[in-house]
Order: sequence, then structure tokens, then C-alpha cells
Amino acid sequence: MIQVFPADTRNSTDLGWLKSHKSFSFGDYFDEENVSFGVMRVCNDDDIAAGRGFGPHPHSDMEIVSIVLSGAIKHEDSLGHVAITASNGVQRMSAGSGVIHAEYNASETEPMSLFQLWFMPAKRGIEPSFENVTYEPEAMVNHLLPVVTPEGGPHIAKIHQDMSIYLSKLDAGKELVFEQGEGRRIFLMLVSGKCSANDAVLETKDSARIQAESTLTIRALEDTHFMLIDLP
Repeated sequence: MIQVFPADTRNSTDLGWLKSHKSFSFGDYFDEENVSFGVMRVCNDDDIAAGRGFGPHPHSDMEIVSIVLSGAIKHEDSLGHVAITASNGVQRMSAGSGVIHAEYNASETEPMSLFQLWFMPAKRGIEPSFENVTYEPEAMVNHLLPVVTPEGGPHIAKIHQDMSIYLSKLDAGKELVFEQGEGRRIFLMLVSGKCSANDAVLETKDSARIQAESTLTIRALEDTHFMLIDLP
């Protein structure tokens, strides 16, 4: 089953400095029919103005991943971590037993955009931690590039959940095949372009929630940049 969510059906917020498009219930937006997808709790598509961001605030028992699409984000937290992540980077923070952090656009002159992703952890109350990784953009051309996995590794962030995040840039006419494990889910988000996912068609910032499809064939109908998340 493939359920497509067109980009314009997302809940949107415009605070001037922040333009946010939310795929799930978040903050002041609540829809009891759209709270989560498996262990996935949040997918916010955020544009943040130069020099602005989110001041210090607490989190606990959540795996938080930031995937920067353009510009750069600065992270600071109560564990003493300070890091800047640009558009070939991924941040992973395990809030665990509790942490305070802040996130800002690292530039005073240029806007930035990113996906903010939250996932429920496999175990509550773990020790909080933070990781900042970079990857080679060329490695995702016509390939599924893992950037977050339970094992982690060189250029791959380690997450405390049985799930993986892949990025890909697929040239027009190319296709990739992903085998879905029994009882698992796929969340697919198009960063840009147009593709088919089996019989469904997605365009820029459309997403799809996929279950009970043993094989998912993604074919680029034009040059396409997408994120694929394999979830329990």
C-alpha cells in the first residue's frame, strides 16, 4: 500500500524568520489521525532566515536527526557540543534521559533549509549523545546512500532505533529498487524532481508512506533528489 501526501496538504507555519511545513502533528498543529508513522514522529521541512533559529529548549527520549538541504546549521547543547553542519552533513542527537539544545542558522547573511526528523528510541532513558557526520554528495548519485543506520560507521550517523535513512540523486530515466522487509515501513520524501514509486507518482516535497510492498521501484521521471527512510 502506498499513500501519497501532496506537498500542499502539509500543515504550514510562516513566522517570517521561519517557514515550516509539517508532515505530522507538531506544536500547535494536532491531527489525531496524523501523529506518527511507525516510530517516526516528526518530519518538518524548515526554512530559517539568516541569523535566526531555535533558542535553548529541552528534549528527552527522542532520536532527532537534522538533514541540511542548503546553508548550514549551528548546534549547541548542555553536553558541551558545538557543531556546524552544512548541506553535505547530518546531525543526530539522542535526547535520552534529557538534554537542552539550541539550533541556529550559522550564517548572518544567507537563509538555510533542512529536514528536522524525530523518531522514538528503541529504549527510553539512555545517555544523551550527539553526532555530526558528513558524506560525499557524489556517492548518492544513482545510488541509495545510507547516512543514518543503527550501526553507524564512516560518514554514517548511528541511531538508537532499528531504522535507516538513505539519500539519493537519481538522474532522469534511472531507477533504483528497494526491498522492503516483512512488517516494515518506508517513508519517502522528494526533495526535488519527479518520480514514480511503483504505481504512484510524486513531485517536489510530496511524501509517501509505504507498507506491505515487498519491492519498491523508484524511477526518476526527471532529475530527482529524495530521502528514503526504512522503519519498523
